[in-house]
Amino acid sequence: MLGVLIFSFPIYITLIGSTHDASTIGRGDVPLLPGPHALENYAQAWGSGGGRYMGTPAVQMLANSLAMALLIAAGKIVISLLSAFAVVFFRFPGRMICFWAIFITLMLPVEVRIIPTFEVMVNLSLVNTMAGLVIPLIASATATLLFRQFFMTIPPEFVEAAKIDGAGPMRFFKDVVLPLSITNIAALFVILFIYGWNQYLWPLLIINDRGLETIIVGLTKMIGGGDSQNEWNVIMATAVMALLPPVGVVLLMQRWFIKGLVETEK
Repeated sequence: MLGVLIFSFPIYITLIGSTHDASTIGRGDVPLLPGPHALENYAQAWGSGGGRYMGTPAVQMLANSLAMALLIAAGKIVISLLSAFAVVFFRFPGRMICFWAIFITLMLPVEVRIIPTFEVMVNLSLVNTMAGLVIPLIASATATLLFRQFFMTIPPEFVEAAKIDGAGPMRFFKDVVLPLSITNIAALFVILFIYGWNQYLWPLLIINDRGLETIIVGLTKMIGGGDSQNEWNVIMATAVMALLPPVGVVLLMQRWFIKGLVETEK
């Protein structure tokens, strides 16, 4: 219970702060009760933004973040499903070498390879594009490993039955493997969506166009440095809106998420 209170208190302060005016928060007051300015704060954040980022409304940054998170989650799941399927159900020379090559990339996150990755995006003219924002982040060794471990639990009799019925590899994948993987896909989607939503360093580097700015990067740019006056009420309203999509995904998919993590019998 104490841990929940400690975790929730900053969120509560942000939520309450988004209902007060800038002067109240600017004085250093920490209000504990809602104020009367919630509608105007959220309307300003939604329609025009705040702080030094007046020209970029929260609705646009939220749309960019939502598109990025969905594309990253979907791309990671599709690529991981196909790569794990190939490693488990196909027999070809160097199969395990391919798997370990994928596994080793766990030690090379995008922050480690960010300079060569950025150079590749520049050479492909993908800077300031949604493709440049998403493509370097859609490969996932973790998801490939998890799908591989699950695919190895599928009884060999299923494979033999599919062969007897004349089903090819892709039909076996579509009719047998995918239906059995639904709960795993749902659990991974929640994790990968939040991963994509919270990306900061790569979007900060690859995007200079305000029209493609994500909400996480936009929040940091709304805060001025030095003695500049920050509109903390609008910033807090934007932060609350940035919390809603990942919270909504978790709540909507909570049952599938828990089932995918704890279910052992398929």
